[in-house]
Amino acid sequence: MYQAEEIRKQWLDQKDLDELLRKELIEIEDQEELHDRFYRDLEFGTGGLRGILGAGTNRMNIYTVRKATQGFADYINLHYKPGGDSCKGDIPTVAIAYDSRIKSDLFAAEAACVLAANGIKTYVYPELMPTPALSFAVRHYGCCAGIMVTASHNPSKYNGYKVYGSDGCQLTLEAASEVLSLIEKVDLFKDVKTHSGGFTLEHGIIKVSAVDASLQELVQTIPTTVTEAFLAAVKNESTGMDCSDLSVVYTPLNGTGNRPVKKIMKMIGVKKVSTVREQEMPDGNFPTCPYPNPEKKEALALGIALCQKLSQEGNPPDLLLATDPDCDRVGIAVRHKNLETGTVDYQLISGNETGVLLLDYICHRRGKANMDKLAGKENPAREFPRPMPKDPIAIKTIVTTKMAEKIAKFYGVEMIDVLTGFKFIGEQIGILEENGEEHRYIFGFEESYGYLAGAYVRDKDAVNASMLICEMTAYYKKLGKTLVDRLKELYEKYGYYRNDLMEFTFEGSAGMEKMNSIMEGFRKEAPAKFIGKKVTEIADYKLSVRRVLGGGSCDLSVGSKPIRLPKSDVLEYILEDGSSIIVRPSGTEPKLKIYLSAKGSSNQNSLEIIEALRTEMAQIG
Repeated sequence: MYQAEEIRKQWLDQKDLDELLRKELIEIEDQEELHDRFYRDLEFGTGGLRGILGAGTNRMNIYTVRKATQGFADYINLHYKPGGDSCKGDIPTVAIAYDSRIKSDLFAAEAACVLAANGIKTYVYPELMPTPALSFAVRHYGCCAGIMVTASHNPSKYNGYKVYGSDGCQLTLEAASEVLSLIEKVDLFKDVKTHSGGFTLEHGIIKVSAVDASLQELVQTIPTTVTEAFLAAVKNESTGMDCSDLSVVYTPLNGTGNRPVKKIMKMIGVKKVSTVREQEMPDGNFPTCPYPNPEKKEALALGIALCQKLSQEGNPPDLLLATDPDCDRVGIAVRHKNLETGTVDYQLISGNETGVLLLDYICHRRGKANMDKLAGKENPAREFPRPMPKDPIAIKTIVTTKMAEKIAKFYGVEMIDVLTGFKFIGEQIGILEENGEEHRYIFGFEESYGYLAGAYVRDKDAVNASMLICEMTAYYKKLGKTLVDRLKELYEKYGYYRNDLMEFTFEGSAGMEKMNSIMEGFRKEAPAKFIGKKVTEIADYKLSVRRVLGGGSCDLSVGSKPIRLPKSDVLEYILEDGSSIIVRPSGTEPKLKIYLSAKGSSNQNSLEIIEALRTEMAQIG
């Protein structure tokens, strides 16, 4: 605790310390809280920074943002080569975007000032934009890197800072490690170069000061033509369905999706769109949605209520769409009539279920284009413009449903598994692009509600996914079906796969220690059974090895094979019936995540397996 007091004093001794942060530090009396603010530097991982807003080295504030940006600037200048393949222009360039969170615009401006002071030119979106638009801008301008200020779907007390490479993808593990090493060398008060007084912030809009000519040269705002180009690239992935008969309720959850998602729906012909008014305008406090995550039922509550209200008035929507604050994830609920009870309600569709529905739909539509072409038919108006490519590829993460593998196999699509995190999907698209084969990529998704069709960006895109979900819903509506009906057909054809996610939160330094202890316990004393079923395989992604077991003991290996993926703190247990448990610490939150998977003989059987796994795994928290 004494060290924390010393560091607090160092902060308070800074004459130009931000006055709000100074006041905050002075008022801290609880020693545990003080310790948590200073016991470490805010961790810079593969996703960049993410933390609670406030004063301290373990908090998101202008000083920790400046320090991270200085380290990132040092990395860029170290690797930049004029006229090189990865960066265009005479000087290094970086694209910057930000979402609706508290201080996102300020942190974006601070990052631009630090980069400018280090001789790096920036292209800054003048107003809040989705994360995929940042990835697009990096590629559009041929930038060396990109910065997205967001904490994605975390509660309002958080903010964050994601970094991207020249390919528009989040930094690789090796690059992130090097950036971290450079950040660690920076004293956040003594070593940071910054350009002061060059911006004004008005209602979340960044404006470059006309007074500072040198800063005007190094900081340029991104024009609306780039946003239009981004939406055109999204529209290019359309399946061509007529959506004029579709009725949609949409909520951006007080984030960045409001304009782009509505625009893309208009571009594909959706005429009936109702918005959840309480969640329409940007608001980093998320007043009606403390945890603005479309994975959570609570986040969709107001949207479902509006759907029910419109239904009672005789105008029932077909679909509810909800995008998270930085609009890279989307959750949905669909209107469906239960034939057994006769009731009509809005049924939530999980990330895994939406992913397999989209994969099946895209494969079906592109396959139909192939058959029409072979039959010598011209595609009628609004039909999908492109057939399935030769040797098509889809990509998913290791924690995403194995049902996708069955669907891909049926359509002759190669399925690639990658580590958790969409950056690994983006990395695979980049590898295809390097070989001139990006056209082979047709779809990628992760269970946490992230989807992407098309190679125009290197991150998940809820604008893209919202468009495809609308078109898919319209397609099945014309056939007299809902997405629930189609999902039931898929389960009957490929098996009753069920997935669930358990999360255990571990706040502060003590929480981190406990989380690490749990992971270490799993490694040292791996269970021989779960819910009475033998463990037949154990995969340790940190050790890069998969062991096949015999004799019902985790000590008796009958074979092993290497895991050819980057090392990651992930453990996977495969049970004798094909069910599985995956355990890993979150890379962006103080949480331990447990992914449960079951394939039952029936819908009820798979649900029973999941519930048994939940009951047993609940004991670890």
